[in-house]
Amino acid sequence: MKVHRLEPGFAVTDALTSSDLEEAMKQGFRTVICNRRPGEAEDYPGGEAFARKAEILGLKWVCIPVSLGEYSQQDVDEFSRTLQESPAPILAFCRTGRRAVHLWAQARAQEPQCNFSGLLQAVREAGHDPQSVADILKIPGEHTAI
Repeated sequence: MKVHRLEPGFAVTDALTSSDLEEAMKQGFRTVICNRRPGEAEDYPGGEAFARKAEILGLKWVCIPVSLGEYSQQDVDEFSRTLQESPAPILAFCRTGRRAVHLWAQARAQEPQCNFSGLLQAVREAGHDPQSVADILKIPGEHTAI
């Protein structure tokens, strides 16, 4: 499990396994956000087993399933609420981490004090493409990829 921190108290990773949930707990994470869709891949039939395991481990489990590039305002609002109301640190995941990064960026961009330059820098430092985030957020200009 390769964890990429985007801000204090929040990180993303790619596809988790059941044993990765144990590792997340050992690393101190208290909430896990799943952005995978049930049955999207053979290695991820659905979140029910993960949710049960998270509960056993004492982790809060939140499932906000989305497809890449298809983020509703409801998805973004739910992600934002989870960031605000759930115990930190929070770990979000999907197959590659990209959907989790996109939802985080959209949630933070709604905040009046959002520093867009800092947000894009955090995305870059986490190993993700800041241009894709800039495009989603409609930030003008070219933003160098990784």
